[in-house]
Formats: sequence, structure tokens, C-alpha cells
Amino acid sequence: MAKIPTYDQLMNPTFQALNELGGSATTEEIYTKVTGLVGLTNEQLEILHNAERGGQTEVEYRLAWSRTYLKKYGILENSNRGVWALTAKGRQLEKVDTVAVKRFVQSELKQRKTLVDTNELAESPTELTWRDELLATLRKLEPSAFERLIQRLLRESGFIQVEVIGQSGDGGIDGKGIMRLGGLLSFHVIFQCKRYMGAVTASQVRDFRGAMVGRADKGLLITTGNFTKDAVKEATRDGAPAIDLIDGDQLINKLKELALGVQTKKVEIEQIVVDHNWFSGI
Repeated sequence: MAKIPTYDQLMNPTFQALNELGGSATTEEIYTKVTGLVGLTNEQLEILHNAERGGQTEVEYRLAWSRTYLKKYGILENSNRGVWALTAKGRQLEKVDTVAVKRFVQSELKQRKTLVDTNELAESPTELTWRDELLATLRKLEPSAFERLIQRLLRESGFIQVEVIGQSGDGGIDGKGIMRLGGLLSFHVIFQCKRYMGAVTASQVRDFRGAMVGRADKGLLITTGNFTKDAVKEATRDGAPAIDLIDGDQLINKLKELALGVQTKKVEIEQIVVDHNWFSGI
């Protein structure tokens, strides 16, 4: 296995990425920026954290831990919309003291009697549990069911005349639809769905573009996995029709946003405080 930087070695690249991105960024933007800063190869980016379960790649897994540690230390904060940002404390720093971060967070975890193996990463943070479960569920769907899900997702997102044509084997195109903007502009879009555990490559993006040229205004490539750096570059290559890419993280975020197969429940916690002043006044 190609050696991948540890989660603590990825802390400063994550910090640098957010600084270069203006102080805030989505998880995907951080991933793309960090992998470029560190110079990770496609081989490294395609390694799965758990080959049997699928889900995240090892790089995604370790970056998640980097963000979690930086958040617990007070350098980062994140919103429910998946946007990470530097805190006031983080903006005052020039570099992250990774030793201090690890010492602080692990001390806090020990105080909570949480078992942490300092040599190996523990299981994914709580924020990732439902995401892994949803990705695993999507990858178990039959191809036709997955295509119907994407058809529903596109309709819920504002597309009209969405058709699934994957059964025809039409040049790798799984479906087509029309995106209307403000009731004035319309774009013909074709899409391809890939239930992948690994990464979609640049050659697969080129093949999809070859199938869409002259047949639609836009192309949409959706995967439950992710895209290699070269695939991302190929999708936006100068002189070629642009293709929009939606990876597993973006897909499950959209499913959650649209409440498609995902329910968000608010849990109310009752807090009871003893009023000592009341008792002393009796």
C-alpha cells in the first residue's frame, strides 16, 4: 500500500488549504486543495479505508480526523451545510502545533473515559456514521434502482422531462433531462451514474464526454465514490465541453437536503438545574 500521510500530518495542509480558500470551504474543496498541496498520487487517493465495507477512501478518512481534531482544539468550526471555516483563534495562527492539538484532544477524550489508541485511528467520528451507512446502502442498490433514485433527485432539484435510458446501452449515457433556470433558460443535460467504491478516472470522464458531444448542453457524472485529480482536471479542461461532477459526499448531502431516504430528527435534551438560592430562602 502506498504510504499516506497520517491524520496529524494532514492538519497543517488542511489549515493551509482553508487559508488559501479564503477562510472557509466545503469538505470537497478542502479535499481537492489538500491533495494538491500534499501531492498525493491517484494510487494513494484510490485506497479505501475498509475495502470490505466500501465507503470512504483512506485519505478522506484521515482528513475527517484532521478536521475533527482541529475543531475540538478550537481552530475550525463547521455548519450543518457542510462548510468548514477558521475560527477567530484559527485566523490568528500562522501554523498549527500538531503536538499540542493531539495532546489537548486526547487528554479531553481520556477525561471522558473514551478509549483512544494513539498509534492507530479509532473508528470514524460520529459525524460520519450515517454517511457511511447511506453510501453502503446506495452501493447495494440494483443499477436500475440507482438510476431511478438519480431521476427522482434531479426532478426534486428542478429538472423536467427526466428520462432514464440506461437500459439502451446508449454510449454510457444513463439518462437525460432539462434544467430550467428562473423559468427563462433551459439546458439539455445528460447524466451517467456510477455506483463505485473507488475513484472515477480521467479516461472515464473523456469517454462520457465523447458520448455527450453534440447531444446536450451539459453533462452530469454522478458517483458514490470520488474522482481522481486528473478526472477533475479533465472535467474542466479548456476547449472541451464542461462536465459537472458529483461525488459520494455531495450525493448524500443532496439526499439529506431533499429528505430522500434520509430523515433528520431533532432530539430535545432536558437539563435540570438545582436552584440552591431557592432552598436557602426557605
